[in-house]
Amino acid sequence: MAKTLVLVASLLILGNVFFSHASFSPSVIVDIATIILNNYCSPEKLVGMKEAIEAASSNTGILNMPDAETLANVLSSGVQHTVSDPRLKVSYEPNYAPAVPPKLPPLPPEQLIAVIQNSMKLDILEGNIGYLRIDHILGEEAAEKVGPLLLDLVWSKILPTSALIFDLRYTGSGEVTGIPYIVSYFTEAEPLIHIDSIYDRPSNTTTPFFTMPDLLGQRYGATKSIIVLTSKNTKGIAEDVAYCLQNLKRATIVGEKTAGGSVKTDKFKAGDSDFYVTVPTAKSINPVTGSTWEVTGVTPDVEVNAEDALATAIKIINLHAQVPAIIEGSATLIADNYAFENIGSDVAAKLKEQLESGTYNMVVSKQSLESKLSADLQTLSGDKSLKTTSNTPALPPMDYTPEMYIELIKVSFHTDVFENNIGYLRFDMFGDFEEVKPIAQVIVEHVWNKVLNTNALIVDLRNNLGGPTTAIAGFCSYFFDADKQIVLDKLYDRSSGTITELQTLQELTGSVRYGSKKSVIILTSGATAGAAEEFVYIMKKLGRAMIIGETTAGASHPPKTFQVGETDIFLSIPTVHSDNSAGPAWEGAGIAPHIPVPADAALDTAKGIFNKHLAVKETKS
Repeated sequence: MAKTLVLVASLLILGNVFFSHASFSPSVIVDIATIILNNYCSPEKLVGMKEAIEAASSNTGILNMPDAETLANVLSSGVQHTVSDPRLKVSYEPNYAPAVPPKLPPLPPEQLIAVIQNSMKLDILEGNIGYLRIDHILGEEAAEKVGPLLLDLVWSKILPTSALIFDLRYTGSGEVTGIPYIVSYFTEAEPLIHIDSIYDRPSNTTTPFFTMPDLLGQRYGATKSIIVLTSKNTKGIAEDVAYCLQNLKRATIVGEKTAGGSVKTDKFKAGDSDFYVTVPTAKSINPVTGSTWEVTGVTPDVEVNAEDALATAIKIINLHAQVPAIIEGSATLIADNYAFENIGSDVAAKLKEQLESGTYNMVVSKQSLESKLSADLQTLSGDKSLKTTSNTPALPPMDYTPEMYIELIKVSFHTDVFENNIGYLRFDMFGDFEEVKPIAQVIVEHVWNKVLNTNALIVDLRNNLGGPTTAIAGFCSYFFDADKQIVLDKLYDRSSGTITELQTLQELTGSVRYGSKKSVIILTSGATAGAAEEFVYIMKKLGRAMIIGETTAGASHPPKTFQVGETDIFLSIPTVHSDNSAGPAWEGAGIAPHIPVPADAALDTAKGIFNKHLAVKETKS
């Protein structure tokens, strides 16, 4: 209410403040405000205007302006600022004659051909890429009149192309009925799709637009790549077409943000004066977004200068041409190598379905392709480790001095001894067995010996992100006795089709084990992953430790990197899984703790259990 009162009041007093020559009746202002109130397409912005107009109509003051055009400009600025809509305009036009919409007269075929050739530009670019520029979007009625010629001269040449660049950079006019007509050529006949709704304010009606079941000629289809080029001059109906195709995920928009025009504007005469008000009387409401492109414009998927849009579109389409081989190659690698064969086959089949559905036509760069492929693989498999990756070569091993090893170990491991002689060992990454072997004795001296003689041990893996599993057997062996070799786990390698048994080692660096008698608690969190989960899985399965904390990440054994064909796309594929004949696999699901508590409460919970247990034990002794 306050805002609209300001609108009308400001229109009434602007002249009194600034000018003192010509005079105009306040009724002009009231007429202009009334036109806006009754016809503006977004009435929710005008709440309270009716009351404001009634208050203004009783004002008998005279507006003083130097001339009518100055008054019109001031009024335009006022309404545009108040309603936040630059499409509202007030003009002074004493010689105004309403424009009559041009109708296409009956023309001989040769003249019709000339009209079409002048309003459209067609080309077939290298790589069988179609290029179609349209500067005016025909309505359904006009399109039907020239339809056969359009099919012969334009559409028959576009249909065989592999992809289409639809240039709307210069399109500033069109007919509303052309929206479903154009969009329908890029969708299937069934099912019908709700693509737009047009709300008309004067009639207070909303007209839904759906794709059309019947069209003249063949459809381009729903899967071939389409790029729509836009510029700041793309306006009105062309914006609606671009916005519909974008939100249907049927086309990628490349270029500049569009003008933010309107599907319909009307010009109204203000009373008996020569002042006119241009008002957007209808608006588009997209069924996907629930909002409109009007005023704000259509934001491209790839923003570039208008003059660079065509070259950018060609690059994107050339990327799209590579996508089928990349997806097919990825599907084959996953089907042949993923650790769980049935899941791998299912993911491969569904990945091909995604390709056939055309969703990969929306990628605009190698990065966006990798991102989408990763997201699809993880969604289809439920495995965070199945994804695209970089092929970063391993760094050469560093030549550490003994002193450097000691400092590295101090940083990598944390030990403590709590009351009741409870040991605490934390490390956040598993190392490769071959890399750890040369410093194993140093680890024993500076880490293991500090917790070896404790009454019970807490192993903190809450921040352990995994690493190679080659050291798992050796680490597990410290918690079992040497007199009996125990099978810790069986690992199935899909790539080689082999099963490997992980067994406790008979000889260990430092030789002194923690043994199988003293109690062990392992702390976990949702971040505990990979090799750390394999260790937790073994210790829980064999009843050697109590697990306290949160369910682990559900990652996988360390994945292998595969190149997709001859491309520069690489996949991270888990190829090994633990023996799931003994129970549910931890890969993809995580390991549930014996005692679930928030990760930050796990250490206190473990200490409380051990303190109580050791206190009882001390009392009995």
